[in-house]
Amino acid sequence: MSVLTINNPATGTVLRELPADDANSIARKAAAARKAQPAWAARSFEERAAIIRKFRDLLGERRDTLALTQSAETGKPISQARGEIGATPGRIDFFLANVQSQLAARLAKPDVDVPAIGAPGETEEVVTFDPLGVVVNISAWNYPWFVGSNVYVPALLTGSVVLYKPSEFATLTGMAMADLLHEAGVPKDVFQCIVGGGLAGAALLEQDIDGVFFTGSHGTGAKIAAAAGSKMIPVQLELGGKDPVYVADDVADPEAVAAGLADGAFYNNGQSCCAVERIYVHRAIADAFRGAFTQAVKGFVMGDPAASETYLGPLTRDAQIAVLEGQVQDALDKGATLLAGGKRVDGPGAYFEPTVLVDVNHTMDVMREESFGPIIGIQVVDGDDEATALMNDTEYGLTASVYSRDRARAARILSRVRSGTAYWNCCDRVSPYLPWSGRGHSGVGSTLGLEGIRCFVKPRAWHLRAPA
Repeated sequence: MSVLTINNPATGTVLRELPADDANSIARKAAAARKAQPAWAARSFEERAAIIRKFRDLLGERRDTLALTQSAETGKPISQARGEIGATPGRIDFFLANVQSQLAARLAKPDVDVPAIGAPGETEEVVTFDPLGVVVNISAWNYPWFVGSNVYVPALLTGSVVLYKPSEFATLTGMAMADLLHEAGVPKDVFQCIVGGGLAGAALLEQDIDGVFFTGSHGTGAKIAAAAGSKMIPVQLELGGKDPVYVADDVADPEAVAAGLADGAFYNNGQSCCAVERIYVHRAIADAFRGAFTQAVKGFVMGDPAASETYLGPLTRDAQIAVLEGQVQDALDKGATLLAGGKRVDGPGAYFEPTVLVDVNHTMDVMREESFGPIIGIQVVDGDDEATALMNDTEYGLTASVYSRDRARAARILSRVRSGTAYWNCCDRVSPYLPWSGRGHSGVGSTLGLEGIRCFVKPRAWHLRAPA
């Protein structure tokens, strides 16, 4: 049996070594899930909801302990880990309040009251909704509680069972999720944690499953979509982004906007699919904006993620440092100017200095390729049309933001940008009430919102006619 080694990215030390699932153990878990699904779906919604409500309460009670685990294995600063876990019950409440309405049978009411085609008499037409069945959730490490609960909570509430594979960089957190769900009353075969890396994920896709929900990179997402395509099952892919922001010349306080965007770019070390990854600022305010932005970034405290004052911890994956170093060097070779950071921090751990590049353009990787780290390029533009064209010059389409005093102006720009989410005078936020979706390489399908709940059910059409 292979072993999965869990490392602390702040120190490089080994936290734990765990037996990893192989093809045989995954097949057994999938078979057990398939067997358990009908009984779970047969329970009333109220019973399933009571169990998820208990899970939500346990999560609140254990927040501090769970945050320590998450911080140790991902490097997320403890304050940010507590914040994520503390906010997760609110997302769970959204599902508890809205899933049942999406399961209710619906009487079809066509505009023209005609019988079904071919039927000699009146026919009642009804739509009901079935759970998907066996759901595979291959999750992410950067926001494991948010990303995981966005999938497994509505899946469980709608009557599906879940094979949950946390990222190998957040395995201990994934196992903690399973323990809490089981303690709350979810049967062990209804929610099962799969331990392992890419091989475990590939083995999951070979099982008898009914849907795949993945959060991660575009490259892995494309492989998952190809593997699931032959099964003719739904696939939801929440992938990366190269999220742009345009700061127009009419903003009232460029310095305040700069400080806010610095947080939007560097929170969680920039390791977020919706983190600000490139900024376009109008030439009229560029100097003031760039100066204030750089000052804000230089004020961020980098250090031990277990310390309450730490804002920037280590990168979760040491390998990402080479990507960031490559983007910095590419930009400098092509004429960019470095205002802050630019290199790995000496000493143990996967630390990279918060980095600000100006005099950038779209020949540079930092403005085209996903960074997923504490680095930003700021490009000067001369107007709205130039900014819009540059914002669209990407294969990604997750979020886009415009800062302006004029709502109509911002709406005109954002309506022309290819993105699943549009922000006016804000950035880097997610609401459970709105669908989370992408365009292009940013993904397929939706999580969150009512649209996200509907991903977990299959409609069944009923043609009902009483006997003569």
